[in-house]
Amino acid sequence: MTNPRPAPQRRPEFVQETKVDTSGVVQRPLSTWEKLYNIGALRKFLLLVILALFWELYARSLGNSLLFPTFTATVEAFWSNITTGVLPSRVWLSIQILLEGYGAGIALAAIFTGIASTTQIGTDLLEVLTSMFNPLPSIALLPLALIWFGLGSGSLVFILIHSVLWSVALNTHTGFKSVSPTLRMVGSNYGLSGLRYIAKILIPAALPNILTGMKIGWAFAWRTLIAAELVFGASSGSGGLGWFIYENKNNLEIPAVFAGLFTVILIGLAVEQLIFQTVTRLTVQRWGMQS
Repeated sequence: MTNPRPAPQRRPEFVQETKVDTSGVVQRPLSTWEKLYNIGALRKFLLLVILALFWELYARSLGNSLLFPTFTATVEAFWSNITTGVLPSRVWLSIQILLEGYGAGIALAAIFTGIASTTQIGTDLLEVLTSMFNPLPSIALLPLALIWFGLGSGSLVFILIHSVLWSVALNTHTGFKSVSPTLRMVGSNYGLSGLRYIAKILIPAALPNILTGMKIGWAFAWRTLIAAELVFGASSGSGGLGWFIYENKNNLEIPAVFAGLFTVILIGLAVEQLIFQTVTRLTVQRWGMQS
């Protein structure tokens, strides 16, 4: 007769209870200074104020308005030329020519990039032309532009197209090539081809590169326009903002010269912050393509 099997001994279970703080994370309230510091526009404005202060102090220490006028003298000349209407008319003339050249350059860049995205010959052609003409400074074409189009806005538009075309086309083509194969297959599965494929697949995916190319093209075009207008007017001696700077230099109105340069800087800041930053925030940042 076998002995009954002893019942298994129960081992005491040790359960360690972890207390969880359900009160939440308590954040220290930000001070007024920290709230103001988190505003990017305010930080940039303070930097500009500091730069203007250094400008004023350096000009006063130099004591020669023909070499380096003070910031206050520049602002006075800037306001005086605005109230007389001289500076707004010159700026508007430059902006008109800039928009013509910039728009034509973007349109040609879209055509070149579209052809390059659909055919291998187009790709080879764009790469060859970009390698040839992108390193060529636009202002170097000014003598030829004067021969071909004369002393008028046509010469300026021609060199502006050159300054915009290749940077926009190069960045757009690079963005198209970097589109993932998954997105390309999605477009193919939906039966997209040609312009519909470019508009619905390639352009949204490559938008950060396209915006970068447009910003570079804008900067090149703006600098080229001012440099060209320093040589001759937009229309036979009566030109835009660059011509305004040149005329005042000849008349030794140095504060007005600095006022013209100040206007160039203000327009550049306005276009960058109000247009390109807004477009970037409403598109690529909202879509999570850029932080």
